[in-house]
Amino acid sequence: MSRYIRFRDFDWQLFGLVLLICALGVIEIYSATLHTKFEGMYMKQVYWILAGVVLMFLFSFISYQVLIENVPWMYGVAIVSLLAVLIFGKKYLGARRWIDLHVFHFQPSEWVKLVLILAMAKYFADYQERELPFREVVKVGLIVAIPMLMVLKQPDLGTSLTYVPIAVMALFLGGLKWRHAVVVLLLAGVLMPAAWHYGLKPYQKERLTSFISPQADARGSGYQVIQSMVAVGSGGVWGKGIAKGTQTQGQFLPVPHTDFIFAAWSEEHGFVGACFVLLLYFLVLMRLIANAQTAPDRAGAFLIMGVVAVLAFHVLVNVGMVVGFMPVTGIPLPLMSYGGSSVLFTFLALGMVMNVQMRRFVN
Repeated sequence: MSRYIRFRDFDWQLFGLVLLICALGVIEIYSATLHTKFEGMYMKQVYWILAGVVLMFLFSFISYQVLIENVPWMYGVAIVSLLAVLIFGKKYLGARRWIDLHVFHFQPSEWVKLVLILAMAKYFADYQERELPFREVVKVGLIVAIPMLMVLKQPDLGTSLTYVPIAVMALFLGGLKWRHAVVVLLLAGVLMPAAWHYGLKPYQKERLTSFISPQADARGSGYQVIQSMVAVGSGGVWGKGIAKGTQTQGQFLPVPHTDFIFAAWSEEHGFVGACFVLLLYFLVLMRLIANAQTAPDRAGAFLIMGVVAVLAFHVLVNVGMVVGFMPVTGIPLPLMSYGGSSVLFTFLALGMVMNVQMRRFVN
């Protein structure tokens, strides 16, 4: 089969858009960390991007059918790795999310997204019935809920929430009935109070409620949201220029190189720059959907749409967070926010997409 795979079938347009977003991210990380203790982080981001590109090309040559066939043991390893984090993980700022490998800190919850995307692709590729009974909806929910609850225990609310769109997209494409969707929503509504009281830490509750009225605690839980909105608004139409944003350079904007990088970008490049970045993400998502439409089989289409669901969720929540429409959940902006685990996950996911794309003409 491999002799029919050529790099001419590689989606170079998608790759170009991804590299452009990465370049803009590196520029903003450089600007946001200038004259701070994080100065020089942009070079580390470059190294992560280069490593991601290499992994993406390597992944594009590993048949996605082989990956899907090996999902059961990959899922088992994912659960064991999350358990290892809870037992041996490195604790930072009250959360236990990383395993210290000395060379770098490994965050298993990021690569679990890949496993869940593959798991959903396998599940619905093997499922041949035209209608999706409620028992199958429950099975899909359990597959996603187990690692989700383990990540929530770390606690990492943001990453755990990113598992939800994978299941939602798979169920939607798999033929979820409206009445079953209503039942699921009603069950979620019934369980919400218990999850609120027993599943969330006090600071997580503050984050989820502060975006509604950030002025109520302007120096506490509402500080991040207020400073972010001020930064976005102060950028005006054209922005203040690279390394000239008062909120960013004055260090009023918290973590401008990670979760709030879009706020820093908007302050320095204005409404026009913000729209340009959102346009790039839109084009990336449209290219991914186009690839899903030309996938050689059901599994390939589900795989790509799983990637679409995760990336779209990341962009919508992060951008909504910095403009005060979404609660602060710590979800990074793909390819722009600083972070090795996030960058590697995105490129590995894109590698699987390229894998499907390059095999669309293979019988």
